Amino acid sequence: MPYVVFYQYCHCQHLPVPSTPSSVLLGNGAIRTFCQKNSKSPDYQERVLRSDGEGRKRTSSTCSNESLNVGGTPVTPRRISWRQRIFLRVASPMNKSPSAMQQQDGLDRSELLPLSPLAPTMEEDPLVIFMSGEEDLEKVEERNKSEELRSLWRKAIHQQILLLRMEKENQKLEASRDELQSRKVKLDYEEVGVCQKDVLITWDKKLLNCRAKIRCDMEDIHTSLREGVPKSRRGEIWQFLALQYRLRHRLPNKQQPPDVSYKELLKQLTAQQHAILVDLGRTFPTHPYFSAQLGAGQLSLFNLLKAYSLLDKEVGYCQGISFVAGVLLLHMSEEQAFEMLKFLMYDLGFRKQYRPDMMSLQIQMYQLSRLLHDYHRDLYNHLEENEISPSLYAAPWFLTLFASQFPLGFVARVFDIIFLQGTEVIFKVALSLLSNQESLIMECENFENIVEFLKNTLPNMNTSEMEKIITQVFEMDISKQLHAYEVEYHVLQDELQESSYEDSEPLEKLERANSQLKRQNMDLLEKLQIAHAKIQTLESNLENLLTRETKMKSLIRTLEQEKTAYQKAVEQIRRLLPADALANCEPLLRDLNCNPNNKAKTGNKP
Repeated sequence: MPYVVFYQYCHCQHLPVPSTPSSVLLGNGAIRTFCQKNSKSPDYQERVLRSDGEGRKRTSSTCSNESLNVGGTPVTPRRISWRQRIFLRVASPMNKSPSAMQQQDGLDRSELLPLSPLAPTMEEDPLVIFMSGEEDLEKVEERNKSEELRSLWRKAIHQQILLLRMEKENQKLEASRDELQSRKVKLDYEEVGVCQKDVLITWDKKLLNCRAKIRCDMEDIHTSLREGVPKSRRGEIWQFLALQYRLRHRLPNKQQPPDVSYKELLKQLTAQQHAILVDLGRTFPTHPYFSAQLGAGQLSLFNLLKAYSLLDKEVGYCQGISFVAGVLLLHMSEEQAFEMLKFLMYDLGFRKQYRPDMMSLQIQMYQLSRLLHDYHRDLYNHLEENEISPSLYAAPWFLTLFASQFPLGFVARVFDIIFLQGTEVIFKVALSLLSNQESLIMECENFENIVEFLKNTLPNMNTSEMEKIITQVFEMDISKQLHAYEVEYHVLQDELQESSYEDSEPLEKLERANSQLKRQNMDLLEKLQIAHAKIQTLESNLENLLTRETKMKSLIRTLEQEKTAYQKAVEQIRRLLPADALANCEPLLRDLNCNPNNKAKTGNKP
């Protein structure tokens, strides 16, 4: 019999173990005699009695595991009860066998294990258990190996799950870091004007109203916009201004864009693809977000322009829209930029200047010339003498909203005012630019010098000059003049057409007159719809005022009824109280029955 098995048996039965393994070489009879002698000794009985309260119902497998751990590494005990062991075994699979769990963790000495019908009890013959030790040891070793393999597999699976979770979290962190980096790259421009902390708090409050879709006071918005706009919140503020405009102005159904989502438009193909790809490299070529060829900025710009060309079949794609879309992309996501581009084009009416006939752009050039003629006559005459028409220098200003030539900080401030006031902002900015640089333009003597100054020198302004122009734009009001100049343009166009009709055939004259009348009729219909929308808003305001008036009248009636009830109560109290008690209250009662009631009575008389 091996010495290890004999050692396990002696350890489990609390018998003295021989120091040398020579006794193990004896037969089974000698071993039985050794066990009987030692079991009758008083030392053995004391050990049995002392250990009887500690773990009397332990199984033979537990004893073998304890004996194997004697020569191994020491395990730090951790106290858990047998109820906790059952719970842990049910709640999560344990990496070790119950015997190992018992050896490492140990039982609570104050509690006893419940009797199990499956475990062998100590009342059985110890020799039977001892004789079957060799076979059980092999089974225990195999079981330990399988359990070790299972625990290794569990550890590997848990580690793989943890690695996958860590990879996902790292991807999220990298995505957020990339988003912050791209946002930092997008907003890489010098801001015009300093936005104070009070203004930031004011805008935060207004943006809360934006989420709730509540109307705000336009004068308050005008004041806040004049004080400044934070660069980090500019995209949200533009969306807020667009929402405030839409709450006050309803676009007619005929002028509304098709109801197609941005994702659906991206799935389609556009015939304007080549023109868009050519202009991608020309749009903000020095800005880091758009400078990389087919980078994130150019891909987003291509998607936005492609979606709009599919949405607006009449306009499609026109040079200049790419700069407007680029400015929007620098401050918001693709879908938000698409919504704001639709707002600029349809709600504010900028799409008229991108139509194939360019009729609206011609009217705008005429309006700018008339403004220079009426308010800056010397500059107008100087430009006319050198044969410089507004289309040479102002057409890019109108088509790109100043984004192609001027610094981005200045362009962003111009966009702030455009979202508030509309198309007339371009005329204000152009007039302010030319008037501030009038003396320098007058010093240019020929055509080439003037064009060079207007295209290259004029946009290179310092921050103080930009702030001065923005202040002038807020103070300027030219809406009436622009409307009068537009009517004047149509009248002059009609006169020229009538003079050209004199030499043509009558049928052609009638056809042209008919087409012209149709065009004028469409313009009048648009103006009529706008007027109807204004009337609707005024009617809604009037209804609100009337409802408030009726509420106030009902409130006044209830207050008068309460007053009369109180007066009656005072009269009753006055009758019930004696004369001595009323002497001190007489001035108060006199005031209650004083002028207001008398006035009401006299007011009822004819």
